[in-house]
Amino acid sequence: MMNAEAAHSSYSWKRDPFFWAYSLLLFLPVILVFVFYNYYRLDFLVYTGWILLLFSVALIFLAGGEFRKKGAAPKGESIVHTTVVVDSGIYAVVRHPQYLGFILFVLALVLLSQHWVSIVSWIVGVALFCRDVLREEQMSIH
Repeated sequence: MMNAEAAHSSYSWKRDPFFWAYSLLLFLPVILVFVFYNYYRLDFLVYTGWILLLFSVALIFLAGGEFRKKGAAPKGESIVHTTVVVDSGIYAVVRHPQYLGFILFVLALVLLSQHWVSIVSWIVGVALFCRDVLREEQMSIH
């Protein structure tokens, strides 16, 4: 059995079929919102979708700002190279605000398109995405 360090170093998103599956499934609503915008003419879903879209973008930017401020990434490095666990600001409320923001962003697109393919794509994509987030957390623990 591989130890945790070897498992972490051997992982590659390029070889991960789940990564490709949820990436395609969660990108599909982006295309479908242009093709099927307000498909069932349910205007309250459109308004809800636009509000959710704005909220999700704000959540993503708040998380990125907090990471930049408190993450202590080495000079010249991206925020993904933080050296400190950030638990203030939006991170004091939500454990993974960027992931949540991304999921809500795609949900907003589903509400804007209102097409069944978008709904199925979002549900399956989010399930696979959450599986990947849990795997990533386990790799971070070890």
